[in-house]
Amino acid sequence: MTVKHNLYRVSALLATLVLGIVPAIAADSQRETLVVTSTNDPAGNAVIVFKLNPAAATLTVADELPTGGQGGASGNAGAVQFKDAFGAVVNFGSNNLTRLVRDGSAIRTAGTISLAPNCAQPVSVALDHYQAYVLGANCAETHSWPQGSVSGTVSLSDASGAQIVAGETWAAATLKSGSVLQLPLSANGSLAGSSSTISLPSDANNTPLGAAFWGNILGFNPAHSPDSFVLIDSHANVFPILGPQPAYPSNAPCWLAKGTGNIWYSGNSPGQAVSIFFSDGQGGTFYKSVPVAGIPTDLTVSPDGKWLAVIYTASDGSGARVAVFAIDHYGDLSLTATSAPVGVTSFNGVAISQ
Repeated sequence: MTVKHNLYRVSALLATLVLGIVPAIAADSQRETLVVTSTNDPAGNAVIVFKLNPAAATLTVADELPTGGQGGASGNAGAVQFKDAFGAVVNFGSNNLTRLVRDGSAIRTAGTISLAPNCAQPVSVALDHYQAYVLGANCAETHSWPQGSVSGTVSLSDASGAQIVAGETWAAATLKSGSVLQLPLSANGSLAGSSSTISLPSDANNTPLGAAFWGNILGFNPAHSPDSFVLIDSHANVFPILGPQPAYPSNAPCWLAKGTGNIWYSGNSPGQAVSIFFSDGQGGTFYKSVPVAGIPTDLTVSPDGKWLAVIYTASDGSGARVAVFAIDHYGDLSLTATSAPVGVTSFNGVAISQ
């Protein structure tokens, strides 16, 4: 395992050099906070980069980058991700990913990565140091990261995938049809073997959508269930948690982000809010909801744990916007900045690069 681990470290370093990245750890600590989302345009996807200025309470467009692929995904989360210097965005209509690279205070594209020949329509991606996890309409697969070569595939018979996420020894995929799949990982983090369906109780199995890991514990949102937040451990033990009331259709925590400590944030689309949960490893409780000026569709927490970014469709009809909330020491949220309209109806996926 140590030899494999070292080989992956070496290959990741070589890929970094090939892509022209020179690490600058001291400079990184001073870098600006950038929020990244995608237009998801079926005719030509693009990444929009926003720059956060907390002192001025502004979130302004820094760049718009064509991905070289086509969008078109819907009912999904995790379409855009960032991990350290590298990011990725799915191109649903082109069956590929676009690699993103952070260079100082800017982000650039660095080519596309094709899915395996029999894998199509990617809707979600997750990243760790050595693997990119991709959920498509008929498959889940891993790519060595950031090089991009396929390192593992799992065929799926259900095309209703919403999100893929990865823990320490297993990954998970949520299916809108009502299932959560457990995906085993090999020693190097690639997908290995076949998926297994986790048995869910009837009060927590309606429309699984957003998901996130806390170590090796999965949290996910069965959005249309009374128990709209659920924890699952690596042994497939299930711990449902009652969500905000009244439940669906008034409230439906749909999309999930893990905060620091035992805090979870969920985009509550019909409630037009971010719903906050606290948990231990075997249960938890709904805390409260913080209003959003529209319908949230994905959200993420910054690497330093200080910011929450939410993409939403504005209630005033102005189209897609991004809101950034400051996270205090107790996990509470306060609105810091909101983007201006950019002529996009709805964004898809959101990530924060620091």
